Amino acid sequence: MKNINYLNYFFVGIPSITFLLAFFKILDFIVFGLLFSILTGLFQVTIGGSMLSDEPKNKFLQLYIIGVVFYFVLIFINPFPSHDFNIYFVTGIPTILAFYLSILIYKKAHK
Repeated sequence: MKNINYLNYFFVGIPSITFLLAFFKILDFIVFGLLFSILTGLFQVTIGGSMLSDEPKNKFLQLYIIGVVFYFVLIFINPFPSHDFNIYFVTGIPTILAFYLSILIYKKAHK
C-alpha cells in the first residue's frame, strides 16, 4: 500500500506542479498538466475501485465511488449549459475527489 501511496503522490503532484508553474508563468506546460490529469483520473478511479472491491463495506470508499459516478452523470446531463458554474464544477469536483482519495490512501498506507 505504501507503493500505491507513492504512485498517488506522483500522479497528483505532476499536474499540480505543472499548473502552478504555468500559473506563475515560469514554464508553459499547461497542456502537459492537462494531459497528465487524465492519467491521474484513470489511476485514481482504478485504485479506488480496487480498494472498494477489497473492502466493500468501507463507507469512505463508497462515498468516493458515489462522488465519481455523480460527477460523470452530471457531466452527461449538463444542468448548467451556459453558466460559469459549469467551469468551476468541471475543474473543482475532480480536484476534490483526487485529494479525498489521496487522504484515504495515505491513511490506509500508514496504519
